[in-house]
Amino acid sequence: MLSVLESYLLDNVDDISRQIAKDFRHRRVEKGLTREQVAERAGVAVSNVVRFEQKGLISLKNLIGLAMALGYTSEIKGLFSNPKYSTMEELSQIRKNSGKTKAYKK
Repeated sequence: MLSVLESYLLDNVDDISRQIAKDFRHRRVEKGLTREQVAERAGVAVSNVVRFEQKGLISLKNLIGLAMALGYTSEIKGLFSNPKYSTMEELSQIRKNSGKTKAYKK
C-alpha cells in the first residue's frame, strides 16, 4: 500500500530523480556490480555514478549509458515511445497530431 502511495507522491523533478537513482542502485547491487564496474561498462566516470546515486544528478547521455550497462536498453529507448493522455480531449488531440513533425502554437 505504501509503495502505491509513494508513486503518487513523486510529483517533482528532484523526488523523481532521487527515486530513479535509488532504483538504479538497487538494480546495480542486485547484479553484484560495483560502481567502478558499472561506470566502466557504461563509459562514464565513477564520480558521475557516485553523484547520481547520492543526489540523483546525471546527464541524459550518462543515464542512457548506465541503463544500457545494466541491460535496460529497451526500457530507456521506449521511454516516450507510447502516447500518454489523461482526458478524451487529449487523446483526440494526440490522434489528430499523429504523424506530424512540428508543433504549432494554438
